[in-house]
Amino acid sequence: MRRLFPVTDETRPSPVGEWNLDELADAYAYPPDREVWLRANMVSTLDGAAQHDGRSQPISSDSDMRVFGTLRGLADVIVVGAETVRQEGYRPARAREAFAARRTAAGQGPAAAIAVVTASCDLDFSLPLFSSPLVPTLLLTGATAPPDRVEAAREAGAEVLVCGDGARVESDRAVRAMAERGLTRQLTEGGPRLLAQFIADGVLDELCLTVSPMLTAGRAQRIADGPGLTVPDRFALSSVLEEAGFLFTQYRRD
Repeated sequence: MRRLFPVTDETRPSPVGEWNLDELADAYAYPPDREVWLRANMVSTLDGAAQHDGRSQPISSDSDMRVFGTLRGLADVIVVGAETVRQEGYRPARAREAFAARRTAAGQGPAAAIAVVTASCDLDFSLPLFSSPLVPTLLLTGATAPPDRVEAAREAGAEVLVCGDGARVESDRAVRAMAERGLTRQLTEGGPRLLAQFIADGVLDELCLTVSPMLTAGRAQRIADGPGLTVPDRFALSSVLEEAGFLFTQYRRD
């Protein structure tokens, strides 16, 4: 892995070869001067596909998964949409020895919590994500969610946070509700509809986008798939890493 931007003597660890996890963690550290920070991590092919055959794994790589694991290792909470939980078979985040000292020094628990955004609460609460997480899973939903499903979530051990007066989860309330529980380093892994909602609601601070050197054609979703903005929201490039043709970019709100 090598850094393409920015390059200085201080920011050029391991210019050739595989970076260790400490170097990756330093490269993706959360800004120290922000009380709450919501970043997204997504992968896209050269022609804009966020998935192949409904999953992101076929367009990923070993180095992409190292970045994926690093971002999880730094986060307090991982926010994900219910459909992505169903399609990707989400499991609880696990504690990793490589990040233990860093997390302890930052006052974090052993692993990130998973927060699932859902209006219907139509999920299988017997899955390990709910039945055996290291940290209790959060369910972010609206006030009109079906009461029986809310109760089933609570009985399964999930913590339910009401973040909207109707069915829809209001992004700013979700961000605040998690921050009030000390979960200020926030990471979303999509899916595309949830990311589009965060973009439309103006709560996204950073996009970590892996550009995969693949072409898929077809009609796969983009990384954000929802109502568009009237005026495009401009982000500033803060970092580019490269390995085996994959580009690992960071863009932050300008």
